Amino acid sequence: MAKQPTAEKRQRRERGSINPDDIIAGAFELAEQVGIDNLSMPLLGKHLGVGVTSIYWYFRRKDDLLNAMTDRALRQYAFATPYVESRDWRETLSNHARTMRATFLGNPILCDLILIRSALSPRAAELGVLEVEKAIASLVEAGLSPEDAFDTYSAVSVHVRGSVVLQRLHQKAEDGTALEDTMVVDADRTPLLAQVSAAGHQIIAADDTNFDYTLNCILDNAQRRIRAS
Repeated sequence: MAKQPTAEKRQRRERGSINPDDIIAGAFELAEQVGIDNLSMPLLGKHLGVGVTSIYWYFRRKDDLLNAMTDRALRQYAFATPYVESRDWRETLSNHARTMRATFLGNPILCDLILIRSALSPRAAELGVLEVEKAIASLVEAGLSPEDAFDTYSAVSVHVRGSVVLQRLHQKAEDGTALEDTMVVDADRTPLLAQVSAAGHQIIAADDTNFDYTLNCILDNAQRRIRAS
């Protein structure tokens, strides 16, 4: 049988000594140990050294707690992500995309909360919209139409998220086997695939090479549109 997730037991707190910030901070600590999927109110109570009713006093459901965690994660993430600047839009948008990807890949909890978990609180959704508005405004100032600016930023965002989620789902897979790991390249039947595979290229992989190739294609298209206008 699979071992059930456990939490370190702390010295029990006095009644009324816990607050929402402590609960959210403790939830992040516990999620680092057991993951978002296995995070539960009873486990969190044990981790914090409080009765589970003390947590339910502030967060009636796990989803309420996850919403609060997502709000906090988005605020920290938005602060850490570089802005897109109109004067050097290509470089700053590229840095923006790479920083987003590195941030999510380096923090599985952030990835699970924001990318894999589809539900966002109204506050988190509003924060995301404001960040997108800033990026689109910079691209319009750089010379793109509002429609092209939106499509460009949207394509970059989808590319980043898709790349990260593919890698995260690969990490979460029980057997650790991804589609690209099961594909057999026969040099006689597929000589071109064998040639590029031997050079280090991976098929259907969310690696740096594939990520940069697609990102540059999106940026090249935006640059052509700016020149044309």
